[in-house]
Amino acid sequence: MSLFAVIYLDNNATTRVLPEILEAMLPFYTELWGNPSSLHQFGAQVAPHLDKAREQVAKLIEAQRANEITFTSGGTESTHLAILGTLKANPIKKHVVTSQVEHSSVSGLCQSLEKEGYDITYIGVDSNGNPDLKQLEAATKKETVLVSIMWANNETGVLFPIEEVATICDSKNITLHVDATQAVGKIPIDLRKAPVHLLSISGHKFHAPKGIGALFVRRGTKINPLVLGGHQERGRRAGTENVAGIVGLGKAAELAQKRISEKIWRSIEILRDQFEEKIIQKFPWTQINGKNAKRLPNTSSLSFEGLNGEAICLLLSEEGIAASTGSACSAGTLEPSHVLKAMGLNTKKAKGTIRISLSFETTQEEMEQVAKALEKIIQRLASV
Repeated sequence: MSLFAVIYLDNNATTRVLPEILEAMLPFYTELWGNPSSLHQFGAQVAPHLDKAREQVAKLIEAQRANEITFTSGGTESTHLAILGTLKANPIKKHVVTSQVEHSSVSGLCQSLEKEGYDITYIGVDSNGNPDLKQLEAATKKETVLVSIMWANNETGVLFPIEEVATICDSKNITLHVDATQAVGKIPIDLRKAPVHLLSISGHKFHAPKGIGALFVRRGTKINPLVLGGHQERGRRAGTENVAGIVGLGKAAELAQKRISEKIWRSIEILRDQFEEKIIQKFPWTQINGKNAKRLPNTSSLSFEGLNGEAICLLLSEEGIAASTGSACSAGTLEPSHVLKAMGLNTKKAKGTIRISLSFETTQEEMEQVAKALEKIIQRLASV
């Protein structure tokens, strides 16, 4: 058995840093290692590279202004800055609306806020994972300071109708934060069409390094900083910038935009759909979660009722295939996924679920190999 996965299908957890991105980063460790805030030329020569990266990230999400991009350490920090920064800037209102299927960086924070006296409303989803927009509209009130909702679910890949959500929030003058960590770099995002106020980005979800992310803050949106000290990032986030990581994020954004424009993701979706069809043909009792909803093109959540998802993933790993049971942040827990429970899956189905997530590097030959390995594993476990 190989110590390393031969076929990597856990790209919603993290992606590999592409060679072009690493190459772009290296000079900022060896030659251009100055502090961009320094007055001398050695530091000042670095600052333009931050400006370029800011423009690259802004272009990927069709933000109107590059200065609407604030660099952070990743998706979780971006989300916390968006939510807590909004609450600090609006201390009178105490009501927040979110969904039952958010990533733990949002749900965990909201649960903590409830203990501090905030009123949190969690809207539901249907059996396909689509949010109940009527519930959302009914939940908002005069005391609502923020709606925080995801663009794409990390477990099922289900896409939320953000333009419709944004329209609801805009009509009621409510700040909207969107966790787009799984969506950015995989689907076209145009913030000129959706009046989103705050949007979280995580670099390692689209081939930038870990430890770098960004928060889009639309011009005029009020948020208070969480990290105080220096003047960096227009006063929104103090601390010397991670220059190499920021350059890597900018390069990743540039490459991701090219892949989207060339419709590479459509070919990934075809691979995913062909794989699902093979599994369904072999095991008709398999449930594809979110199959009847709009999904990320790379994500497949498969439930095998009565089997153990962790056992399936471990056996796949023995075959040199990396997959997961769902959210990477909850791997190894005994509790079934809160996302699948919200969609109405019973415990046996939820615990028998695995997630595969492809990248643009995934090949048809790899997916055929994975289908054969999974068929063998399901037959083995189902006969026990």
